[in-house]
Parts: sequence; structure tokens; C-alpha cells
Amino acid sequence: MFEGAMPALITPFTKDDRIDREGLRRNIAFVEEGGVSGIVPCGTTGESATLSALEHEEVIDIAVECAKVPVVAGTGSNNTGEALQFTKHAADAGVDGVLLISPYYNKPNPAGLLAHFKKIAEAVDIPMILYNVPSRTGQDMPVDVITKLAKVENIVGIKEASGNVGKVSQILEQTIDDDFVVLSGEDGLTLPIISVGGSGVISVAANIVPDKMSGMVNAALKGDYETARKIHFEIAPLIRALFLETNPIPAKKAAELIGLASGHLRLPLAPMSDANQLKLVTELKRLGVMK
Repeated sequence: MFEGAMPALITPFTKDDRIDREGLRRNIAFVEEGGVSGIVPCGTTGESATLSALEHEEVIDIAVECAKVPVVAGTGSNNTGEALQFTKHAADAGVDGVLLISPYYNKPNPAGLLAHFKKIAEAVDIPMILYNVPSRTGQDMPVDVITKLAKVENIVGIKEASGNVGKVSQILEQTIDDDFVVLSGEDGLTLPIISVGGSGVISVAANIVPDKMSGMVNAALKGDYETARKIHFEIAPLIRALFLETNPIPAKKAAELIGLASGHLRLPLAPMSDANQLKLVTELKRLGVMK
């Protein structure tokens, strides 16, 4: 179930700063039409850090209600109790799996990391995907911690955004006897990660070009690297543009520019600069997704 291209959904807001429910439903339909294999609400791209607990639950409920593909809900927190609360709600709502970021700011030691994830895994019987993103958490999860957690029955994989393909290879090597998947957490490294055994990507770009991202990933998973490389190089400039500023600033602007539901960014994120927006527009037009 946990393979292919899965967009880390943006969270659209109305002018009065509520969840744009209908807009979220339209966006989910758009990426599904583009061939994605699943959706991931309430991740970093979904501005989860500024969602209230009720909003977090609302977004997950909407996703489960309308999605035709598997839903992997972001339920992580740097507060183990809060992460457990979010995960229990997601399980009750009917998600297919959850994505749990390693605790940010706290920077727990290895024993703390193991205890955090094991406590949640033991309390909620649902497939769990770890999320390692040092640029956000200030900590790179050690390989030995990841491999120990891979032996926990319902911890089924990891979203790796360390930028280190060598580390990804080491994780796959050391979990070869476990039913454990590695998903790229960086769009630009998806193809090389699949080449060493990765199963897909949880993607920002799949919000905007779901067809192309799905096409690249599916081709690579079938071993058609010629096609996959062609698409990789075609969309690489857009991927770079989507990370000119802190995610999801460019992604929400891109969504707005191509007619998807987007709305404002919540502070402390501020709108994209004019210069970077011009670069983004250039790439959207080059790919034909914006007229």
C-alpha cells in the first residue's frame, strides 16, 4: 500500500481563516485524477504546526471521507501525548496509516526516540511511517534507531528527508529482512532513492503536477529508468522553484496560480517574494500547467 507518489497536501484556507473544506475536496480530486497512489494530509506542507487540534482532526476527517486512494495522516508532534492523541483520532477516523515526525526542538536522545515511537505503536494498532527531516527537527535520526524501530510490528516504513542517499541505502540494507519501506521525503532525490530500493515519495510537487510525479515514480518502480529519467529532468526545475523559499510558501502560490484551492499562509510564514514568484511562474508555464 505504501508506495508510489503521494502528495503531502497543502491545507487551503478561506478568507476568514477557516479550513476551505470544499477546496480541500477539489484538491484531493485533482491529485487523484493525476494518478497518485495515496494522499498525506496534515504534514509540514499542510501547515500542521499552525493547525489547532480541532482543525487537524477536521482535515483528516475530510480526507478520509472523500479520498478514493489510501490516506496517510500526519499525526506527529514533539509532545508524545499529543502525537498519541492525534494518532488515535486518525485511526478512529479510518486512515490507512499515519506519518510521525521525530520530535522537533526537544532533540531526544536515542533512548527517547525509541520510547516515543514505541509508546505510540503499542497504543494504536495502525501502520506507522516514521519521518526523518533534520532540516525541520534539528536532529538526524540515527540508522541504528531506525533499524530497531523497523522491528516493531506496526512501524512499516520511513519517510527519509535527510538528503543522504547513502543513508537510505544503509537503512534498506539493514532492514532487508523486515517488511519495511523507505519513501523519499525530497522530490529531487526520489529517482536515486528508488534506484537503491525505495518505494516512492511523499511529495510536494505532486500537489501541482501529480501526473508527472506519478509517471516518474511508476516508471522507476517498473524498472523503466529511461522514462523515469526523462520525466525527472523535465520536472527538476519546477521542483527547485518549489523550494526557493520555505515549504509550503511556493507550493501554495503555485496552487493558486494553476487554479487550485490555496488561500493565505498562516503566520509566521509570509508570501513569496516577487522575484521568486516570477521564477515559479516561468516553470509552471514551461510545463503547461499555467497559461
